[in-house]
Amino acid sequence: MEMVEPTLKSVWIAALLTTLFGPMGMFYSTATGGFIMIPVLIFLKIFVGGPILLLAWLVCVFWAVMAARP
Repeated sequence: MEMVEPTLKSVWIAALLTTLFGPMGMFYSTATGGFIMIPVLIFLKIFVGGPILLLAWLVCVFWAVMAARP
């Protein structure tokens, strides 16, 4: 059985994609994070809004960067 190494992701590209596209950009580095944060951001947009939404966006960027680190 042959072992396949996972491909390394660029931290800068992960940060850029997530900054520009939010949780959709997270799919570059972590699909799980994208699937979790999309409904979270939709919920926050509908029911809360404001600075909390910006904070959640920054959490997305942080999560994507941490997931892309080797």
